[in-house]
Amino acid sequence: MTNIKARNSFSIKMPGLQKLLSYHGEWLRGDVLAGLTVAAYLIPQCMAYGELAGVQPVAGLWAILPPMIIYAIFGSSPQLSIGPESSTAVMTAVAIAPLAAARSDTYIGLAALLAIIMGLVCIAGYLAQLGFLADLLSKPVLIGYMAGIALIMIGGQLGKIGKIEIEANAFFGQISEFMSKLSLAHTPTLILGIAVLVFLFAFQRRFANAPIPLIAVLLSTAAVAIFNLRESGVAVVGEIPAGLPQFAMPQLSVKDITSLVAAAVGISIVGYSDNVLTARAFANRNNYKIEANQELLALGLANFGNGLMQGFPVSSSGSRTVIGDSLGSKSQLYSLVAMVAVIIVLLFFRPVLALFPKAALGAIVIYAATKLIEVSEFIRLYRFRPSEFILAIATTIAVLGTDILVGVGIAVSLSVIELFYRVARPHDAVLGKVPDLEGLHDIDDWEGAKTIPGLVMYRYDAPLCFANAEDFKQRSLLAIEKEIIDVEWFVLSMEANVEIDITAIDILSELRDELVANNITFAIARVKQDLYLDLKRAGFLNNFQAEHIYPTLHSAIVAFEQRKY
Repeated sequence: MTNIKARNSFSIKMPGLQKLLSYHGEWLRGDVLAGLTVAAYLIPQCMAYGELAGVQPVAGLWAILPPMIIYAIFGSSPQLSIGPESSTAVMTAVAIAPLAAARSDTYIGLAALLAIIMGLVCIAGYLAQLGFLADLLSKPVLIGYMAGIALIMIGGQLGKIGKIEIEANAFFGQISEFMSKLSLAHTPTLILGIAVLVFLFAFQRRFANAPIPLIAVLLSTAAVAIFNLRESGVAVVGEIPAGLPQFAMPQLSVKDITSLVAAAVGISIVGYSDNVLTARAFANRNNYKIEANQELLALGLANFGNGLMQGFPVSSSGSRTVIGDSLGSKSQLYSLVAMVAVIIVLLFFRPVLALFPKAALGAIVIYAATKLIEVSEFIRLYRFRPSEFILAIATTIAVLGTDILVGVGIAVSLSVIELFYRVARPHDAVLGKVPDLEGLHDIDDWEGAKTIPGLVMYRYDAPLCFANAEDFKQRSLLAIEKEIIDVEWFVLSMEANVEIDITAIDILSELRDELVANNITFAIARVKQDLYLDLKRAGFLNNFQAEHIYPTLHSAIVAFEQRKY
């Protein structure tokens, strides 16, 4: 039995393939439309990311083909679009630049090797079951992260819709530079970009189920051809190189491998953070679940396979995912449709997309990015708990003000600090009886609620640990001090104290001894078995009468009323 469990725990699951095998026919229209539109978007985008990574632009197109197939089989998100994206592309260029002076076969080999090492790092993380780290990403972090990514996407496209050279890389710098150079904008390009934006916002709201972004692509391309906008200076995608990737094992030295390991780990952290955050955000929006650890495996296999096909490190694309989502993508079939479309374009129809204006591309990205900023969710967080609203805003600012990895790290740290604060200073309650209401309730919550004279029943709503032990003791004593009639019994209801550490047990002993010294009987009720065993192992029960441990609060009240000492 043990061997069977061990094999099962490390078995390779294929959730994407399972979903494709159980495909629903009603998904087909949305998946096909989403796939075609994403293909029209990703071709110029991925070529640009290839350039950004330091390889030939055509390598950016090659780098979408193996990952799309692999993720469609092993990925747990039916909507995530995987392939080249800006963060991993920039980090790839930074990592390889010191090892290769210029683009060459060596540079391509280094990029491929980096992808292979990144793949192995992610696979190792999967085997070590490190996917649980994604659980540190709370809902406010997700909301703030996606808003930050959306604003970064918008900032990166402003130059395209006005044909303005923007040198800044950070969001705030891009906004400032765009505003200062707005007078230098190319008028026909700006008009076209704004027209596409207006078209998208106006018609997508009115015709929610229509493929408006795809129509925008076709209309803007037709406008370039009919009105000869290229001659007016409107930038277009231009010639798309032909060819498909070939299998090639990088032939590099051990020195190259050791030099790239640290970079691969860093890119893996950024890539996985982006991957799981985006996947979880869309899972929350569309009411399904993803498997964080499975995402490590899928990302690892995608990069490993990509490296063997002359690719470079990749992760998920929030912009392509949101475009697919806006057109109704329901499964990874849309990615496979996009992949087939790219292959067909590479082989036969490269001139068709060559007239696609870059301003329209930028407008589609801006439109898609606005869908990631959920203002209603920010308002909901504020109404629920201001601290969680502040956490979401802080995450957005952290992502905008730093690089993505640092921003996520700051956000997670703030989330943990907020959780730690709530554990260190939790809600507590003195329990009493409410007229015409059964049971025992927090006396602060009900008008007319009263404690039983001479008896304090106290509940501390958190696990007891070193962080809150002293606070627990002081608030317990304060509850006794507030009573007008002298307290004879103090009953601690431990239903919420599911965990306890040795520091808290020692404080609990101090509280008991202090109460006993003041002629107050200390008792505990509703003690779970695991907690009881912890108290026993720590020696707390050695000097504690068994009759002062009660299964229910009612039995403790009965004992108090009968004064069984």
